[in-house]
Amino acid sequence: MDLLWVLYSMLTVCMAINMEATGSHSMFTCEPITLRMCQGLAYNTTFMPNLLNHYDQQTAALAMEPFHPMVNLECSTEIRPFLCALYAPVCTEYGRVTLPCRRLCQRAKSDCYKLMDMFGVTWPDEMECSRFPDCDESYPRTIDLLPSSDGTEESPSSVQRDYGFWCPRELKIEPDLGYSFMGVRDCSPPCPNMYFHEDELIFARYFIGVVSIVCLSATLFTFLTFLIDVGRFRYPERPIIFYAVCYMMVSLVFFLGFLLEDRVSCNAASPGRFRASTVTQGSHNKACTLLFMTLYFFTMAGSVWWVILTITWFLAAVPKWGSEAIEKKALLFHAVAWGIPGALTITLMAMNKIEGDSMSGVCFVGLYYLMALRWFLLVPLALDVVVGVVLLLAGIAALNRVRMEIPLEKENQDKLVKFMIRIGVFSVLYLVPLLTVIGCYLYEQSHRSVWETTWVGERCREYHIPCPFKVEQTSRPDIALFLIKYLMMLVVGIPSVFWVGSKKTCFEWASFFNGHRRKDSAVHESRQVLQEPDFTQLLLRDPNTPVVRKSRGTSTQGTSTHASSTHLAMLDEPPSASTSRAGSMRSKSSSFHGSLHRSRDGRYTACSYRGVEERTPRLDDPLQHCSVNRLNSHSRHGSLQRLESQSRHSSVRDLTITAQAIQSSPGNGIHRVVGEDATMA
Repeated sequence: MDLLWVLYSMLTVCMAINMEATGSHSMFTCEPITLRMCQGLAYNTTFMPNLLNHYDQQTAALAMEPFHPMVNLECSTEIRPFLCALYAPVCTEYGRVTLPCRRLCQRAKSDCYKLMDMFGVTWPDEMECSRFPDCDESYPRTIDLLPSSDGTEESPSSVQRDYGFWCPRELKIEPDLGYSFMGVRDCSPPCPNMYFHEDELIFARYFIGVVSIVCLSATLFTFLTFLIDVGRFRYPERPIIFYAVCYMMVSLVFFLGFLLEDRVSCNAASPGRFRASTVTQGSHNKACTLLFMTLYFFTMAGSVWWVILTITWFLAAVPKWGSEAIEKKALLFHAVAWGIPGALTITLMAMNKIEGDSMSGVCFVGLYYLMALRWFLLVPLALDVVVGVVLLLAGIAALNRVRMEIPLEKENQDKLVKFMIRIGVFSVLYLVPLLTVIGCYLYEQSHRSVWETTWVGERCREYHIPCPFKVEQTSRPDIALFLIKYLMMLVVGIPSVFWVGSKKTCFEWASFFNGHRRKDSAVHESRQVLQEPDFTQLLLRDPNTPVVRKSRGTSTQGTSTHASSTHLAMLDEPPSASTSRAGSMRSKSSSFHGSLHRSRDGRYTACSYRGVEERTPRLDDPLQHCSVNRLNSHSRHGSLQRLESQSRHSSVRDLTITAQAIQSSPGNGIHRVVGEDATMA
């Protein structure tokens, strides 16, 4: 018997659905009732969505299916008017939504309760009688069938309402995946991109692919240059290498997205289930999740490494930290640079806010969900810019103060100015693309709602969903905005090539391709810490041979006593260029600096070598005696006559003045810049 009732109910449902009306509505005016159960009542027009949020009569008919046995068995005379009042309400003028009375609901429920229990049908929560007004009238009430009392000429059938966004059947997703679109759960945006035409998307995909190849090549060159000579890039410039590695990975992900097209960023269509191709969301797609993790993690890590780079510049320029002192904090730098992006990535995965980008073929965040765009992209990038710019300006101001207050030779002044310009240009090349990306994100999040409303208005009739009500502004995004955003996201890694580009880089690559590594240690010695020169060779050198000095610095308890802001300017050039410039570096300050001897108590005394500025040594003078001892122990082939001939060109008085000038500022290494064997390309 129960089986017969089930078959009868299914047949009734099929008859109740008018297949000609499956096109549904698009303007949401009063429409004829096509539900067989609700035909023959005191009214013959209804509106959709109904009071139970069914946006067309076909959906309402499917939802009424469990109640067909009760209606056919006529368990109550009130059940049919009550159900039709909810699933196909009477269409009245705008602003008069009529609800059935509470007494009508209670009688229908009490009369059919036992039969519903027999068929296993439960009374829905949205049909709870307490939700309806406390009255006792039949449905529809007499006032509902009367014409408008205000005498307006507007017909009830032409009035629209604002029903918000309804997810089309083609874009619905299984509930367990956690998708959402425009605030509607179990819904996903269409794929390909809902804002642009196919030809625009093809051009954008190839544009992103070409730019990603260029940026990948540039950042890979920086990383390989570092591998050829690892000791060349020490702190404070070492973060540039990690910065380049991060954007190398970002470029690699975009290049993979170009190759994959939309196979990962979009779900395949299912025509048999009336499902269109939709954007991938969440972490159920492993390939999309992997692309998101790599892209977002290294994007955030690259911005953090730039902040750390400004921190190291600040430490070298303001508190005068040396390379080793900064390097002692490397573990902390790595923990921050990799830890913060990792925490943000895990948080987004836990929130299930991964979204596919059909334009670039990758998966990212903030493409459709505005809160994720604001808190996981705009806020971190803005903080990086503010902190980095403040530290950068403080470091440049400190270097400029050194240049203005401490007297330097003209050549060293020019080198310091060039180094400041180099830092400034590098920072501008990073900040301009990053600020452009932030500007694109701000513009996008402020216009996203208008773009979505415009899209709904253009596609509502095709999808048979409510059209927007009283649209005041319509706008479509410009493809150039998105192209600029992708371009700046990629080119932000190219400034690393600007930093490593020098004559020494060309020399190292030439040596590498020739099959041998340069073993000349002259360049590396300039970066060693507190290594005293070979005084014997300097004493026995030819008088016409120029004195070549190298800058060295060290740190004590986290700060440097010999390294300063000019240590930042240690740039590189081939040894041949260093030798050609060595003749211009025979200054008294460098000669005296080379003559310092470290005693057991850690202090430096001028007792070992005085170069070309010594007169004939006297054995009764301790300083002269120290010099003679070293001369006797290391150079048996020399003579005191040669030493005299070399010392005629200087005076003890000039040496004393130079020594006092150097001792007056022991923590400042500006004077050591004249001993550098490097210059900017």
